[in-house]
Amino acid sequence: MSEINDPNETDITEVPFTRVEAAIDWINSLIPFGIRPGLERIEALMDKLGSPHRRLKFIHVAGTNGKGSTCALLTSVLLANGYDVGTFTSPYIEKFTNRFKYNNEDIPEETLLRLANELKPLVDDIANTPLGSPTMFEVSTALAILYYANVAYPDVVVWETGLGGRLDVTNIVTPIVSIITNIGHDHMDILGDSIEQIAAEKAGIIKPGVPIVTTVEQPEALEIIRKTASERKSTLYALNEQFTVELQHAVENEQLFTFSGPFRSMEQMALTLNGAHQLKNAAAALMALEVLRQYMAFLLDDEETRAGMRRAAWPGRLEMVSGQPRMLLDGAHNPEGAETLAQALRDTYRYERLHFMMGMLSTKHHQDVLRHILPLADTIIFTEPDFRKKMSAENLSHIAEQLLETASRRPQIIVEPNWRESLERLKAMTEPGDLAVVTGTLYLIADVRSYVLHRTESEKGW
Repeated sequence: MSEINDPNETDITEVPFTRVEAAIDWINSLIPFGIRPGLERIEALMDKLGSPHRRLKFIHVAGTNGKGSTCALLTSVLLANGYDVGTFTSPYIEKFTNRFKYNNEDIPEETLLRLANELKPLVDDIANTPLGSPTMFEVSTALAILYYANVAYPDVVVWETGLGGRLDVTNIVTPIVSIITNIGHDHMDILGDSIEQIAAEKAGIIKPGVPIVTTVEQPEALEIIRKTASERKSTLYALNEQFTVELQHAVENEQLFTFSGPFRSMEQMALTLNGAHQLKNAAAALMALEVLRQYMAFLLDDEETRAGMRRAAWPGRLEMVSGQPRMLLDGAHNPEGAETLAQALRDTYRYERLHFMMGMLSTKHHQDVLRHILPLADTIIFTEPDFRKKMSAENLSHIAEQLLETASRRPQIIVEPNWRESLERLKAMTEPGDLAVVTGTLYLIADVRSYVLHRTESEKGW
């Protein structure tokens, strides 16, 4: 690896970046290259680096929603059982370094700087070939592999897909177990316009002989996963077939449940994550861990597993960030996410009036998201995320008005493009007994979360 010397010394090793901010700016400068499905560029990078990914054990997690929560659950349980864990997720909520965690701590900035300096000339070399420049996500993925393989040496890496599965950059790895959380309507411009097409892309993470765990429930999607697993001789563990989860008791910030799998049952498991969907994510994580315990000699103590499950947290998803006024954040940016949020608001939370603040990107399914939200709202403030692909608050309100033309109950609709002004209005109208909910794109959630929690170092982004 390149060495970073003191710039005051006379013998200075030439490096592309001397500050971590410059290194992060370079990686983000690759965003305009967009999302370019395919593994050719990451394979070229790995070849130049000596294939470091082959030295690591991965748990590969794909799905439309629930990937991040499932990664958080896996990480927390493995840590509680004494394993060293790398966790690679996206997007990040506060800082770029959030993507690359080792034992739940961000990558040190000096390490990120050193690895970016190692990658820069290799990326430039590939950019000068017919393959073209590696993208921001490809470089981030390569940096994660370098960090875990050459610096941190975790026992296992919890590895979240970026988009889809088959052609996603993260699919360069061969994991020890794979998970597909669910299939829904998102990124249809890239993954396909039907559940079957999206399922085929997600099923692309299934590797020959590698066990696959899924909580997918649509029959047409599950059939594609089943067929792919059979073709690749991978053992399939499907929710409500090989394993089940049963809720015993639920209040705000606690769900007690029983997990039953092919090897054993585990009772009195507890989650502080809210929402019925988190039970499925917990079941997927437990089933994957049971596979590792049964077939790969992972040592998992029941009490430590319970403790890790209870401690798991995931920011920006049904996260209560304020008590006065009560304010809940949830990045429900697609129809399935909005349906899950609506169910949680009906089943888990208690309130007199419900006030929403929402901002979305222009590429999302606005009508289908709003169909779940509007019937619950007493007030909804439409605003705009601080991002180039934002949907205008005015246009979002027009869609809401169209949906409400035949509604028997109408929320108050407010249009305030400035998200800070929207937040102040939301707080002012939320009286004791009410609940404020900020939802939509994670770009908005990231800004609001940092603002409310006074996280001044927030960088926010994909």
